[in-house]
Amino acid sequence: MGADLQVNTGKRGGSKRSAVQPSMNVTPLVDVVLVLLIIFMVITPMLVKQLSVNVPTKPEDDKVAEPASPDDEPQIVLRVDRAGLAYINKLQVPDEHLNVRLKRVFAARADQTLFFDADDDVPFERALAVLDIARGTGLATIAVLTEPVSVQ
Repeated sequence: MGADLQVNTGKRGGSKRSAVQPSMNVTPLVDVVLVLLIIFMVITPMLVKQLSVNVPTKPEDDKVAEPASPDDEPQIVLRVDRAGLAYINKLQVPDEHLNVRLKRVFAARADQTLFFDADDDVPFERALAVLDIARGTGLATIAVLTEPVSVQ
């Protein structure tokens, strides 16, 4: 009863051991790739030292600047001076007539842009009150001036 039975599987040695499969350890490869990536990320911005600039062309000396056409309309500037008085260009306008005057000025103009300027010493409330009157006229654009402009 203690007979040993051997089964022939067709392999040499008659054992059922599994064959060792070769495998590649990729950890060092990943480490090298990451180090190269960091090196290229650091070096690449230093390689680009070009600056593209668009320089305008020099106008030819024989060309003369064209005069302004008579159709050019002067800019309309609403200004508040230190005393709190409102001016449309150089004409002083009281607050009660400001709305009507602005509507009349812009009725025949194609350009619906009003430029607003106030002296540095004008109280904020006064400048805002004049600006609100101008906004009530329904103008398309009210631009606040940051630099002085010549008034015609």
